Amino acid sequence: MVQIEEKARLARTASIQMAALVPEKKEEALKAIAQALTDHKKDIISANQADLAQAEKDNISAVLIKRLKFDEEKIEDVAAALEKLVELPDPVGKTHSCMELDTGLELYKISCPIGVLGIIFESRPDALVQISTLALKSGNAVLLKGGSEAAHSNRVLADTISEATSGVGLPPGWIQLLETRQDVRAMLELDKYIDLIIPRGSNAFVKYIMDNTRIPVLGHADGICHVYVDDQADMAKALKITFDAKCQYAAVCNAMETMLVDRKIAPEFLPLIRSRFKEASVELRGDEETCRIIECQTAGEEDWETEYNDLILAIKIVDGVDQAIEHINIYGSHHTDAIVTENEQKAKKFLALVDSANVFWNCSTRFSDGYRYGLGAEVGISTSKIHARGPVGLEGLVIHKWKLIGKGHIVEEYSGNNAKKFCHKPKDKGYPR
Repeated sequence: MVQIEEKARLARTASIQMAALVPEKKEEALKAIAQALTDHKKDIISANQADLAQAEKDNISAVLIKRLKFDEEKIEDVAAALEKLVELPDPVGKTHSCMELDTGLELYKISCPIGVLGIIFESRPDALVQISTLALKSGNAVLLKGGSEAAHSNRVLADTISEATSGVGLPPGWIQLLETRQDVRAMLELDKYIDLIIPRGSNAFVKYIMDNTRIPVLGHADGICHVYVDDQADMAKALKITFDAKCQYAAVCNAMETMLVDRKIAPEFLPLIRSRFKEASVELRGDEETCRIIECQTAGEEDWETEYNDLILAIKIVDGVDQAIEHINIYGSHHTDAIVTENEQKAKKFLALVDSANVFWNCSTRFSDGYRYGLGAEVGISTSKIHARGPVGLEGLVIHKWKLIGKGHIVEEYSGNNAKKFCHKPKDKGYPR
């Protein structure tokens, strides 16, 4: 407990300095990280191979091993993403509004960092780089707890990032790595130092975090994502979109887990998509009507509530868009859901009534991603409705403060019979630097 508390205390101290970093210093640090990843790629790959070897011994699924793998290609990808992140506008210090309360008394609403973030994420080494660099760009300090399967990879990556940024003058302790479940339990008690916890995992895990801490929690829970194929769908589009949503990368939260198909199109569509899924070794589980049309396992109630993160797909036949919307709102996780249709009225109804952070029309659920949205990657996809929703990128990692600048103004002047009056005049003016 003492060790974790000390890490959190160092992060709190660092966060004060991080909040005051000028954009140029952040850009310098991000470029240093990109260069360090390239310079230390042999050490990073070696550490990752140790994680992969252990994963093989532990019989972890091939899909999860793919997510764990951090090879030269992925290192190049994250380095390229850092270049994009450098180019994005700095989210700190933006003037959201300026109000003249009275002559010479100006109120500014300015974006600022949250402070210290505690982020718990899955066994994806690239996530550590994405999360830490988003924290840096948004001026936050960060405590990171990755999946135990990626322990070696996370350790060398955190060390590489810390050394690279210390070399350009960032405060020590702004990035800290936690490694055990005991560390997580200890972290939940540190509301004195930590401002926000972002857990990425199952609903049960997120609920556990919420139930065991006084620290605000930004939940990133299950990704039970749906694609509804309407009876007025373009068949070619529907085949492309549903295949991509399931098979492009199955072990992620924005992959399709349940496919809903309109009864009118099911006899034509299902045999076609089954052939494609069969080639990709996708295990299909369908309701009774689906099983009468194509060969597949029988789906149970639990299949509608399951995030497989694997090449498994549940299929249900529905009577139109209203029933599809009802099913999604009952069984979905409010993450990402899509409709395939050429009927604009139905599409707009779906987009309006599906209660999810991301709702799509005629495109794959896999687009639900901070990098693809142009947000500079993401620390997670929030399914809650407070502060940030959907992919949480730079804008989701800042809040705001009010700055009031006067010239000797006092409240007494605005009280009593001869009180001065507020003008509350909006002004198109940035905060003076």
